[in-house]
Amino acid sequence: MASANVARVQGIYEAFATGDVPAVLGAMSPAMVWSEAENFPYADRNPYEGPEAILEGVFMRLATEWEGFGATPEQFLDAGDHVIALGRYTGVLRATGKAIDAQFAHVWRLAEGKTVSFQQYTDTLQVAEAARG
Repeated sequence: MASANVARVQGIYEAFATGDVPAVLGAMSPAMVWSEAENFPYADRNPYEGPEAILEGVFMRLATEWEGFGATPEQFLDAGDHVIALGRYTGVLRATGKAIDAQFAHVWRLAEGKTVSFQQYTDTLQVAEAARG
């Protein structure tokens, strides 16, 4: 049986997959700190602090720059107040029409039932090649 923290993180991915951004943001602490992988296009504003900064700097860019973007977790690792999600990003970059199918590792930290930090690790070369067209 999954821990409460794993269940919370699973719920975030489920909400994201259905476009329920308010539920995703609602799972975050007001002091949430979000960091994109080094050399990822959205790392330009790292770290994002607070749900509004994450919405504007990450989620809105994903919604406008990608067609069918998805973050599909394949495995969750329970590490107490940390949850690691392993999975794949898929989507087509609108500017070039190039698709990605890139693995990711996400490290979430939770406190008092809310996510308080997120660190992304992913195949940044694949995304850079998609951007080059």
